[in-house]
Amino acid sequence: MATTIGVFDSREQAERAVQELRQRGFSEQDVSLVARDQGGRGRGPGRGDMEAGDEGMVGGENISDGTMWGGGIGAVGGLLASAGALAIPGIGPIIAAGPLAAALSGAVAGGLAGGLLDMGIPEDRGRQLEEDVKQGRVLCVVEADGGRAEEAAQILRAAGARNVETHGAR
Repeated sequence: MATTIGVFDSREQAERAVQELRQRGFSEQDVSLVARDQGGRGRGPGRGDMEAGDEGMVGGENISDGTMWGGGIGAVGGLLASAGALAIPGIGPIIAAGPLAAALSGAVAGGLAGGLLDMGIPEDRGRQLEEDVKQGRVLCVVEADGGRAEEAAQILRAAGARNVETHGAR
């Protein structure tokens, strides 16, 4: 398996990517999304780590409730219907859906970078991706075999992701 990652500036871009991934046969077990929980409902340590004034919005909208994303993502399988809110040290409250959400809920102390490390992402890269989420960007992670990983990368780029990268088998 390879892990392909794209960073989006808005939830709308991430929604487009997830819609296209689903239309191309990627399942909910293949795709993870992580974004700041701008409603501040995360649980556990790190909740107080948000800086004053940076709560509330990703791409100009509150995403603390999965129904906010329902029009795009919900229509293609409800990826965020089971999204969980938790707090990550250094980031604060986040919303996570997909396989990465399970990894994060079990390893909150390791932060997002630790969860990404478990998915085969180098630690230094994971720290940068964690910073991207902290800054309000949306992270989309796709796990797929080699050929499908390249297809996922193309879909993420077409939807507007920046810094799209694929990391080898884990």
